Amino acid sequence: MHRKIRRFSGRTLIAAALTAAALGAVPPPAASAAEPAGAGSAAPSVPLRVATYNIHAGAGEDGVFDLDRTAGAIRDLHADVIGLEEVDVHWGARSDFADEAQELAERLHMRAYFAPIYDLPPASEGEQRRQYGVAVLSRYPVIAVENHEITRLSTQVPDPVPAPAPGFAEVTVQVRGTFVHVYATHLDYRSDPSVRRAQVDDMLGILAEDRGPKVLVGDFNAEPSAPELAKLWGPLTDAAPQGGTTYPAVDPVKRIDLVTVSPDVTVTGARVAQTAASDHRPVVADLLLHRRGR
Repeated sequence: MHRKIRRFSGRTLIAAALTAAALGAVPPPAASAAEPAGAGSAAPSVPLRVATYNIHAGAGEDGVFDLDRTAGAIRDLHADVIGLEEVDVHWGARSDFADEAQELAERLHMRAYFAPIYDLPPASEGEQRRQYGVAVLSRYPVIAVENHEITRLSTQVPDPVPAPAPGFAEVTVQVRGTFVHVYATHLDYRSDPSVRRAQVDDMLGILAEDRGPKVLVGDFNAEPSAPELAKLWGPLTDAAPQGGTTYPAVDPVKRIDLVTVSPDVTVTGARVAQTAASDHRPVVADLLLHRRGR
């Protein structure tokens, strides 16, 4: 089950199956810069810049909370749509009990959708509920949003066991007449890959319910060649295979923050931004969304 909040603008979004491919544990193919085979579109392609950024709850590599610095790092990406991980909403003193999703959206003049992983009672009576999760910011109109459940191993209870929990965000964005599904995720950080493997299966099942261009971004807590991510490559491709490492932000040694796209999306450029506004570096990719003729 997942929680749904849908908003439609003059049309109905139609779900269809995405063909899944189960590959071996090999590095993922890079997204091609050429027109996808069989695209056959009469309509022009639509450009879109997307990004992913684990914001570390607004704290930099120095451990200092500074949401203005976070906003500045995001602004410098000039992204149209960005997925954010480790987002606090009235969570605690570490982030000054701020509603980070809304405050960043206001600073950046963007729309925000926040998908909590944890939704806990307030610390004191009469205060806001404490929430932590992922968010999507968009310059373009948001047509529909969903907070999907995927397998998680909670950090908030003793002796957790893998179980469905929310925090896999889906935002349907209308970009110059084209609809694109953007998903933001934050996969399990533990050394045991089994939960991440289950999360990949869950995400692919959710993506299979939608049709049209898809972009999945997030902190995967595993490098693209990790065996538990292998099933992603086929339904999706890695947008920045040569983009460089992302974690930790100072002298990074791992590439665990990824932008991935469906076959009907072309990548025209991608890079990792150098900033210490978080303990991760953001990844930004320039895309073309392809539309078939009617």
